[in-house]
Amino acid sequence: MAKFVYSMQNILNIKLNLETQAKSAYGIASAKVREEEEKLEELVKEKRRLEDVYRQASIGKLVVRDLIDCKKAVDFQREEIKVQIVNLRVAQKNLEIARKRLNEAMQERKTHEKLKEHEFEDFLVELADQEKKEIDELVSYRYGQM
Repeated sequence: MAKFVYSMQNILNIKLNLETQAKSAYGIASAKVREEEEKLEELVKEKRRLEDVYRQASIGKLVVRDLIDCKKAVDFQREEIKVQIVNLRVAQKNLEIARKRLNEAMQERKTHEKLKEHEFEDFLVELADQEKKEIDELVSYRYGQM
């Protein structure tokens, strides 16, 4: 029996490798987004804590220096949050780019797998035709012998 050999198997293998790399890049980008979100949550918690400290400092005995320090700390934390929001947006854009690349790699792989399936189906039809021809030759040889 004939053996099926896909002529573009090396291209399919490359597409599989590209898809694997795209999955890896997507995973890394996804982890980066989660990391940036966690950092933002921590900064927001710290800002709330500093605001509570600022409120407590303004309730009791007023020490101007402590109020100024607390206010500066809260303002600094707000700036850190703004920077972290920018970092999070960058990470989300990178994730979206990685998602698009992964989708493209998956589509290309699926396209080549479909081509392979069609070529295999053509091979099976050709093989069936060849077997039919051999059977016809065998039958006509036997008929000629009688």
